Amino acid sequence: MKKIVLSLVATLAISTISLNAADYYASVDGEKITQADIALVLQDPRIDFSKLPDSAQKRVLNEIINKKLLSQKAVKDGIEKDPAYKDALAKMKQDLAFQVWQKNEVAKIDVSEEKQKKFFDENKEKFVMPANLEARHILVKTEKEAKDLIKSLNKAKDKEAKFIELAKEKSVGPTGVKGGYLGKFPANQMVPEFATAASSLKKKTYSQAPVKTQFGYHVIYLVDKVESKSLSFNEVKGKISQMLLGNEYNERVKSITDELRKKAKIVIK
Repeated sequence: MKKIVLSLVATLAISTISLNAADYYASVDGEKITQADIALVLQDPRIDFSKLPDSAQKRVLNEIINKKLLSQKAVKDGIEKDPAYKDALAKMKQDLAFQVWQKNEVAKIDVSEEKQKKFFDENKEKFVMPANLEARHILVKTEKEAKDLIKSLNKAKDKEAKFIELAKEKSVGPTGVKGGYLGKFPANQMVPEFATAASSLKKKTYSQAPVKTQFGYHVIYLVDKVESKSLSFNEVKGKISQMLLGNEYNERVKSITDELRKKAKIVIK
């Protein structure tokens, strides 16, 4: 669903630029070069043309100028009578018709704050930020090796320094060279056995028993932990709005297309 909504929003953004652009950068025989022309060349709505270096702006404008000159020549040469041109134009008209229709349909949808709040209240369990951990680990092949590492740690005065030393010497995992450092990560990103064991530790402590996973036996040192947090409505209402918009749009389109398919003659080869 998230991908559908993001795709929908991106399409609408592009459509809006194409339909409403009025900025004027240059002209070719009286035909203006607008923001819409710029957007077609850049192919990325995140790029701000006005912030590009002068040399890059000139390259883009010269590319558009050359394209417009060649397009004008093509029209003069009678390209509009070419069957391939007519076919491509018909397809472009269909795509544009769909984009404008889609924009108009979305504008009809009312995703009120009341609807958003109702969805939030009924789905609070979906809006929880998982615990975030920062940890190190030592991975070995046998339970005995892991238990021997824990014994060595128990005897050490500086536990973390000793843990880093042992990780570099003994760990068979790829993080061994970094003292077993895994960085910061959501608890649910790890395999369940590892996540459960790491989450149960207090900061600056290590597992007192080997943790077995599909990779082998781990000894885990918890550097830091940020507890799980329930997100507030204000923190997620933007996402809820997009989700509800996408859901309602998809339902509306399905209803319309179901009716149209009943009346259409469709042949699939």
